[in-house]
Amino acid sequence: MKKVKWGILGAASIAVRKVIPGMQKGAHSEITAIASRDKKKAEEAARKLGIPKAYGSYEELLEDREIDAIYNPLPNHLHVPWSIKAAEAGKHVLCEKPLSLTVAEAKTLLRTRDRTGMKIGEAFMVKTHPQWLRTQEIIRSGGIGKLRSAMCIFSYSNRDPANVRHKVEWGGGGLMDIGCYPITMSRFIFAEEPIRVAGMLERDPDFGTDRLASAILEFPSGQSVFTCSTQTAYFQRMHFLGTAGRVEVEIPWNAPNDRPCKIFVADVMGTPKVEEFPVVDQYTIQGDEFSRAIRGEREAPVPLEDAIKNMAVIEAIFKAANSGKWEAPEKI
Repeated sequence: MKKVKWGILGAASIAVRKVIPGMQKGAHSEITAIASRDKKKAEEAARKLGIPKAYGSYEELLEDREIDAIYNPLPNHLHVPWSIKAAEAGKHVLCEKPLSLTVAEAKTLLRTRDRTGMKIGEAFMVKTHPQWLRTQEIIRSGGIGKLRSAMCIFSYSNRDPANVRHKVEWGGGGLMDIGCYPITMSRFIFAEEPIRVAGMLERDPDFGTDRLASAILEFPSGQSVFTCSTQTAYFQRMHFLGTAGRVEVEIPWNAPNDRPCKIFVADVMGTPKVEEFPVVDQYTIQGDEFSRAIRGEREAPVPLEDAIKNMAVIEAIFKAANSGKWEAPEKI
């Protein structure tokens, strides 16, 4: 299969450090160009990463007829506007999470996809990682009995006022940045949508963004509970408890690309067995899977419909934190 030629909108840290190097190792993806509003920044990134073309504006990149697809790692408030522009320019789009700031905004992207015929998906790289596919397989096959509970902690420490994650108007805050992970993977593993959610947020007194967020998601089959924080010790772990055992994902989100990943599978008495996975780069897999979707070999790993449902849960948690009551996510 001919490789899909990709253009990168912006020189965001996630793109330069992880996504581009990962995709450059792919069998189906080729990074052809990068754009920044600061052309020197684009040229520097292109030189460092061996990218053939550098543009000084996003518009120039979208006008490049050689480009098949766009990866959009811009700040959250620019996800939908520039993804729409890319699709209207005839480019397929892989957009960073969270897809949008609201459900209503995300739905405009859905209409754009249907109108233009372009593939548009959300970049949750974890959904294509072997450790998560195996976790899904174990649980759906009844390997731990009936799934009843999911529990997650995801945290880091960053109080840099210049960081885009600390700008409320740009969709900053911990729930949007990292809380979206346990939400999407709870939905993925339960294979259900939450009936209702409860939430609690603590906001930074200077930035106004949520720096500590906790939520309960009630599914038809059980419950998921998570806490995420942007100003505590770095940690991540996710557990799934069933009636006959449990699964623990050791490094669920920032899976390393230089050493094996592990999950722990235990029986009802708690005796764990380790399953180890060969070294992979989840960004390589994500890029290739989306490229295959563009070529018609499969569906997008995280289609817009799924992304919008995830956004509905995020919205409901914000609403529950404000109301102090259980709230039902909008039905999509």
